[in-house]
Amino acid sequence: MTDGERLTAGTCVMCKQTFTFDPRSVPTVLIDPETGLPPGMTVLGSLRPATPEAVARSTDEPICPRCVSRARQFQAASESTPMWGTWP
Repeated sequence: MTDGERLTAGTCVMCKQTFTFDPRSVPTVLIDPETGLPPGMTVLGSLRPATPEAVARSTDEPICPRCVSRARQFQAASESTPMWGTWP
């Protein structure tokens, strides 16, 4: 590890596993803390316009490399973009 690297421990928003990451380069997804979902997504998985309030209170949550890899595998196998909660 070089002097410029600062690693942080956090929880993956998808699998809830704790992992270490560089906060400057980790993939993230915007999550509304009130719903636990991305702004504009319903509990049924459908999309609606995100309200400005939901976007304002949302934070970027990290995704672990394993979940990113699984999402890419899902996309390659199904030839479709993975949606929230559709990959194992």
